[in-house]
Amino acid sequence: MKCSYNWLKEYVRLDGVTPKELAHALTMSGSKVETVTELGADIQNVVIGKVLAIEKHPDADRLFVCSVDVGDGTPRQIVTGADNVFAGAVIPAALDEALLPGGKKIKTGKMRGLESQGMLCSGDELGLDGHDQPDSDADGILILDDSFAVGTDAVEALMLRDTVLEFEITNNRPDCLSVIGLAREAAATLRLPFNGQTDAPRDPLQGEITQVLTVTVENDALCPRYSARVVKDITIGLSPLWMRRRLRACGVRPINNIVDITNYVMLETGQPMHAFDYAYIQDKQIVVRAARAGETLKTLDEKERALEPSMLVIADANNAVALAGVMGGAGSEITEKTRTIVFESANFNGPSVRKTALSLSMRTDSSSRFEKGLDPAMAPAAMERACKLIEELNAGTVLSGTADVQAGPTPPVTVPFTREQIEKHLGVAIPDVNELLESLGFTVKDGAVVVPSWRRDVSIWQDLAEEAARLHGYDNIPATLPPSKNQGWLTEPQKLRAQLHGLCVSLGFYEMLTYSFIGPADLDAARLTADKAKVIQNPLGEEHSIMRTALLPSFIEALSHNAAVRNPEARLYELNMIYTDEGGRLPLETRRLILGGYGGGMDFLALKGVVETLLGRFCRKEAVFARAEEPSLHPGRSASVSIGGRVLGVLGELHPSLGFPPHAAVCELDAEALIELARPDAVFASLPRFPAISRDLALICKKETPAAEIVAIICKAGGALLEDCVLFDVYEGRSIPEDSRSLAYRLTFRAPDRTLRDDEAEAAVAKILKKLQDGLGVIIRS
Repeated sequence: MKCSYNWLKEYVRLDGVTPKELAHALTMSGSKVETVTELGADIQNVVIGKVLAIEKHPDADRLFVCSVDVGDGTPRQIVTGADNVFAGAVIPAALDEALLPGGKKIKTGKMRGLESQGMLCSGDELGLDGHDQPDSDADGILILDDSFAVGTDAVEALMLRDTVLEFEITNNRPDCLSVIGLAREAAATLRLPFNGQTDAPRDPLQGEITQVLTVTVENDALCPRYSARVVKDITIGLSPLWMRRRLRACGVRPINNIVDITNYVMLETGQPMHAFDYAYIQDKQIVVRAARAGETLKTLDEKERALEPSMLVIADANNAVALAGVMGGAGSEITEKTRTIVFESANFNGPSVRKTALSLSMRTDSSSRFEKGLDPAMAPAAMERACKLIEELNAGTVLSGTADVQAGPTPPVTVPFTREQIEKHLGVAIPDVNELLESLGFTVKDGAVVVPSWRRDVSIWQDLAEEAARLHGYDNIPATLPPSKNQGWLTEPQKLRAQLHGLCVSLGFYEMLTYSFIGPADLDAARLTADKAKVIQNPLGEEHSIMRTALLPSFIEALSHNAAVRNPEARLYELNMIYTDEGGRLPLETRRLILGGYGGGMDFLALKGVVETLLGRFCRKEAVFARAEEPSLHPGRSASVSIGGRVLGVLGELHPSLGFPPHAAVCELDAEALIELARPDAVFASLPRFPAISRDLALICKKETPAAEIVAIICKAGGALLEDCVLFDVYEGRSIPEDSRSLAYRLTFRAPDRTLRDDEAEAAVAKILKKLQDGLGVIIRS
């Protein structure tokens, strides 16, 4: 909703309040101002002038030399190429150092040898078009009438100076889709008097109109009120300059005085109006009825519309002449030949108007207002305003009497309330709550509020509390926490998941979030099948047609993106859901953890160390890794991960066929199993009091013997004295059989209660070597 600042000032005195201050105040009170645009600010040093004399340029056939009176007693010589200028013409003249729209600057200069001390302006050069000045020559200088005083500022004389405030009006406040509604808000917000009283209809249901027009409403549910008046001796012409400027400031194109009056009243009061050519109303009847099956109507946009019985129309005795609340018909349009008109000011059912407009793809200013629900009482008030404008503009003679048909009086809404109730609800004292409500048009009496008819959004005392709060000022209400005995907290699984996030970040990985929807091509790229994949019934596209059964496809896509933009290395993780089809209506959701990357030393062993650290810190248990074959992973560099015999997932380098940089590695684990095995609380262990004894063992074993099995035997045979076992070297080559390899382990022995003797350590080593040889055929390397 665009609104003229000058127009607002007719209803509320804004002395000393700038447009920007007004915009801020209204925004803070709930009427959000989107933009503030100054009109005429880009025009300077342009005055009203009068051509005293004109003659042809001696050295140019198409130029004229004008002597122009600009009101300061010193005529200016101005050269122009316009051929519509004549002696005595009143025109806008841009003087030396003048500024015009678009940043154009005018300076004194010479044109074909003669000095020109300015420029005569066309309407286009002042930002005006043919609708702003329809009586002027579109290709020539703007010619004004003699009512314009010579020497006055052209911006003021042409009423170009204004400020336009564009509001974002919510659907529950159709009363603010009007100048009067916004002025009422401004007055209440700034604590200023509001001058918005509308005149009551002068002529009730009798008078001359009864002899020339009858009105029948067949469906009062869809048309609660219909008012009509007749105006004869119409003179179609231009609207006055002030009306055209206000319409243009609000984004409405001026057309002629009758159409402009209906648009002006709609902007001012919020009540849409329409004018019919009385000559085309058959049998002088207006019937508000449902459209007939197969009925058509050519609307004002010259389009033939096929109507449906659910649509409400305005008809004469035989045919539809307008779509109720949407648009008039071309057959009864106001033209230059119109001599008698019928003014319509009605109230139509909002949902009905909206359905009709949507069905016919016709959204108009009128329908957008009606669909939000207007005040039936505004219909006769708007009618009276339109008739007053007819008389003020001397555009015709208003016949006495009003045809006003209504379903019945609507009782006012009364809401009981107390000031204490509102203050308790808001948590702040508002001593002047009654005055604030009354400034908005509410009537406070005997512990209740009578809601004005235009505020259909107010029905309960909480609505009154909102009105009081926004006028008191939201910024004046101290911030306090609501009283509550309940306190929110994280569940234990949520805490553990947060700790898991923290561990991944501490290990150098960056979190990522990916879509749960993937496509068959993503599964193929990861060398996975679509078994147990839940297919989406209404997918966005083929690439998002199934729910992912693993995090790996999304992870591979993320790594591919990083590699494509030439990131030298990447460390990523994601803790998220996978979905498997178990035959039910909804898929089974399971939380998984995936982490991995490429570059920067990343490979199978590096990622294995990360996973060992992660599980050691989170579960306080040692992970066991065993050879595994996974289609997405390198056949010789992949392993399963388990704790206490429970398999948690797999890790390994990505399969070479996937095309990643060498040694890109990934690990996907069952996060829910991790949380079940979690031991988040660290157990304190005092520093050892006695020294340790270390022994290094170089062992020869078959290549296919898992290192994890060797470690398991060492730990079991070492007993309570073995504190640590670390693999520190792997060797294959000279002096080692071709089918074997050498694994070097450092064993640390320590007794908690005494200094360990060498013979005790040697005995433990001997026992370990015997167990290795008996169990796996592993021997000591000589």
